Amino acid sequence: MSSLVVLQQMAVIAILVSIGFLLCRKGVLDKNTTPKISKIVVDICNPAVIVSTVLSGNITVTHREFLIGLATGAALYLTFCILGILIPIILRIPKDEKKFYELMTVYTNVGFLGIPVAKAILPENAMIYVIICNVAYSLLFYTHGIMRLSRGKSKMSLTKILNPGVIMAVFALFIFWFDISLPPILTNSFTYIGNPTVFLSMILLGSAVAESNFINDVRDLKLWIFILIRMVAVPLAVVIILKFAGVPSEMMKTFCLMSAVPVGNLPLIQAQKSGERTDILSKGIIVTTVFSFLSITVFMAML
Repeated sequence: MSSLVVLQQMAVIAILVSIGFLLCRKGVLDKNTTPKISKIVVDICNPAVIVSTVLSGNITVTHREFLIGLATGAALYLTFCILGILIPIILRIPKDEKKFYELMTVYTNVGFLGIPVAKAILPENAMIYVIICNVAYSLLFYTHGIMRLSRGKSKMSLTKILNPGVIMAVFALFIFWFDISLPPILTNSFTYIGNPTVFLSMILLGSAVAESNFINDVRDLKLWIFILIRMVAVPLAVVIILKFAGVPSEMMKTFCLMSAVPVGNLPLIQAQKSGERTDILSKGIIVTTVFSFLSITVFMAML
């Protein structure tokens, strides 16, 4: 991928994040407005982007490539689950903190950040593989993730698994597999609803950075070792393995991107609901998010 194209697209994203930062500092975005906008992005805009991309008619992925992508996505998340156990051991994380590092390893921001970034810098074919990662993420988080966070005290919730993002992602895969066309009124509606996704997602990230204690957060040495393993070594390994396996270029780039995105928000939200400590997760989200702008730019420019 052209380094100039990646730099231009990431520069645009950086500008949008800066707007969110300034809006937060000016009081336009605050703790009352950002959760509501987040809900709009996660439950309405992101799902609409997924469906509108599939309906665009520009996706040329074959059924065989899709099935390879499905198997690759499953293998990727199985690897993440194994790394979630190993990384806290390698870093000698205290026993009461291990589950937080495990969640940060497995549950990265493949939706809130992954979808808009993929939309901005990758070909439309990539969205099929992004959808696969988002479905895997939700299925795992509301089963494995909740069980790990609560140490087996909480049970998986079918109603939470069947959230708008998963429902629309499965619907999009159904449309793709059977090559279904929707009436123009629906196609256009999905397009218009999905268009604000990138802007809204990025200003929310900017707002989160503005509200954080970033200077203190970056001083955590163990977090930086975690970042080097999870956000540098793992994506590099993904690229090497998938190149060796001979998968299509778009698939390799997408799974590299999905491996390089920062820690996701869902573990933090669930920890807040469960009354768990949130300092490790919130610190991980902010520092990895800022770092990801550099790492994603470098990785995508290299491929």
